[in-house]
Amino acid sequence: MSAVASSSKSPALKYPPESPSLLPKACLSGIKGLQSLDPARFVTRIPILCARVDPAKVAELKRHPMLRGQIIDVKRIPSVIPIPGKQEKLLRLRVESEDELPATVREFLLAKTEGFEKDVLELGYDYWSASDVLNAILPDTATGDPPSSFTQTGHIGHVNLRDEWLPYKHLIGQVLLDKNHQMRTIVNKLDTIHAEYRYFDMEVLAGEPDFVATVNEGNCTFTLDFRSVYWNSRLGNEHDRLVSLFAPGEVVADVMAGVGPFAIPAAKKGCRVLGNDLNPEGVKWMAVNREKNKVQANLRVSETDGRAFIRSAPLSIWNDPFPPVQIPTSRKKREKAARLARTGDSSTSTSDPASADAVSPSSLPPPPSVAAPSASVPSAPAPVEPERQEVSHFVMNLPDSALTFLDAYRGAYNALASEAKADGYDPRSAKMPMVHVHCFTREMERPGAEKDICQRASKYLKYPLDMSAPELNLHFVRSVAPNKDMYCLSFRLPREVAFARD
Repeated sequence: MSAVASSSKSPALKYPPESPSLLPKACLSGIKGLQSLDPARFVTRIPILCARVDPAKVAELKRHPMLRGQIIDVKRIPSVIPIPGKQEKLLRLRVESEDELPATVREFLLAKTEGFEKDVLELGYDYWSASDVLNAILPDTATGDPPSSFTQTGHIGHVNLRDEWLPYKHLIGQVLLDKNHQMRTIVNKLDTIHAEYRYFDMEVLAGEPDFVATVNEGNCTFTLDFRSVYWNSRLGNEHDRLVSLFAPGEVVADVMAGVGPFAIPAAKKGCRVLGNDLNPEGVKWMAVNREKNKVQANLRVSETDGRAFIRSAPLSIWNDPFPPVQIPTSRKKREKAARLARTGDSSTSTSDPASADAVSPSSLPPPPSVAAPSASVPSAPAPVEPERQEVSHFVMNLPDSALTFLDAYRGAYNALASEAKADGYDPRSAKMPMVHVHCFTREMERPGAEKDICQRASKYLKYPLDMSAPELNLHFVRSVAPNKDMYCLSFRLPREVAFARD
C-alpha cells in the first residue's frame, strides 16, 4: 500500500436552508401617536403552519437536524401546544403553507407526523412588553428611546420623565402599571426637591395614590411615606458597604439618618446607634422601623439640626451610655442551672455563657426577648453599671450639602474634654472617630474628584485633608446624572479639629 494512499471520506450530510424568521412579523405597527390604550389595537396575527405530532415523538422531532431553522422562533411563544380534545400536539413552524417548506423538510414531516394543520398565532396586548408598547405608540425623538424603566420602592414605581414625554405621562404610567404586576402606583418625580428634608415633589401617573411603601433591604424591613422622606433603592450596596465597617458594640452617630437605612442595619448588627434627622417624617418612620426590626435597645432616635447633633453627641453618649447587654441563654441552659443548684453542684465552666453575669456593649448584640422563666429556673442576673462609651463613627448621608456640615466638628469635643476629665477622659490619648461624609462632584476623572472633594472638605474643617492622610479613603458610590458622581469620603477626625478653640 502506498505511504500516501488517499483516505475515503463520507459525504457531508446536507440539510435544507432555514426558513425565514418570524421575528420581523412579530411587531406592532400602525399605532404611532395613539392617545389612549385600546387593547384591540395591540393585536398582531401571524398565519402559520403546524404539524400534528404524537406526544411521544415531540422531543425527538424538536432535536432533529432536519428541522433546524424550521420551528417557530418568536420569543416567549411555545413551539408545541396541545390540541383541545385530542392526544396529538401541534408543532408550530415558521411558514404559512406547505409550499413554503423545503421539499426535504415537507417529505420528512409527512413521514414522521400525522399531517399538517393551519393556525394563526395571535399576539395581544398582554404579550407585549412595556418597551414594545411605548416604542409603538410614542413619537420618535432625537433624545433616545421612550421611557420603559423605573426605580422600584415597595409597590411604587417612580420615573423621571423628560419634558418631551410629559404630554404622554399618564399613558406611560398606565403601560408601566399594566406590565409590572408587582406595582400598584406609578409616580413621576418633579424637579422640585425640598433641600432641607431631601424629598421630591411627585405626581401619580397611574394606580392608587398610596405612598406608604414597605421595602426589604438586606435583612431589614423599612416602611416609609415616599412623599415626605428620602429613599433611594439604588444605594443598597452603599448601605451594606458602610455598615460592614462598623464593629458590634461600636457607637455610630448617624447625623442625617432619614428612615434608618444605615442606622437600622447597624443596630441589628449589634452597634449602638444614635439616629438623628431634622425631618419629623424621617424621625417618625425611623422609630417605626426600629420597632419593626426589634432594635429598640440599640437605637436612640432624635430630631435636631445636624450641626447641633454633631456637637452634642460626644458628651451625650459619655454621660448616658447604652446599658450592657445580658448574654442570651436558652431555656435548656437555665433548666440545667436549676438542676445543678438543686443538687448542690456549683461547678460550672467559665466558658459557659449561662455563668456570665453581663458583658459590655462591645461584646455582643442585644438579645431577643425571651419568656419569663418559671419559678424553678433562676432568673438572669441584674445588669452591671454601663461602661463609658465614645462615638466610633459619624455618618453624614446628605450628599448635596453634607460637606458644609464639617465645620460643626471644630471644637465639638471641648465639652467632653472639660466635663469628663474627672471621669478619666484624656483628650491626648482618646481615639478620634471616623467620619463618613457623602457628597457629589462634577469632576468625572478620579484625580479631579479627589482634589475637588478634599479641597471642599478642608475648607469647612479649616484643616488640610488630602489623599495621603492616614486612614483617609474616597469611595466611588455611583453616577447619579451626566457629569455628576456620588462619593463617600471617610477620614479619622483630626484631634486639632475636635479640640479647636476658634
